[in-house]
Amino acid sequence: MKMVARIYVDTSVFGGVFDLEFEHPSKIFFELAQKNKFSLCISPVVLFELENSPEKVSKFFSAHTDLFEILEPDDSSLRLQTEYLRHGVLTEKSENDALHIAIASVHNCNIIVSWNFKHIVNWKRIPFFNAINVEQGHSTIQIYSPWEVIGDEI
Repeated sequence: MKMVARIYVDTSVFGGVFDLEFEHPSKIFFELAQKNKFSLCISPVVLFELENSPEKVSKFFSAHTDLFEILEPDDSSLRLQTEYLRHGVLTEKSENDALHIAIASVHNCNIIVSWNFKHIVNWKRIPFFNAINVEQGHSTIQIYSPWEVIGDEI
């Protein structure tokens, strides 16, 4: 039986489809998801952040809703988010980013995919997210950009 990775997709990946720098790998990422190479998850945080996105991003998302499992935040993910903030891994200004990571971690996603290099795909922060996850009884999580996930599929 082949294991399929559960990948949490943050909001930046949807916008990446329409960004010159990130367009090609973002499109390939979603094409691979359509071919069932991995399973995609989002949360209500993504839905909330997409409310103010450009129309073309909203349309792209709406055309792909069949690809996503929606993971609901729960007490455990809210506690984990609080721990990231309490330990200073992220600040209150980035509470949504902390919640993305917490929800993905609590719901046992294997990977988070993001183009947010400042707060999420950041080599200085990832070890702290994972240390707090372990301290709080959760598994570590891999955090990558779509480039790293699609690998040699280009």
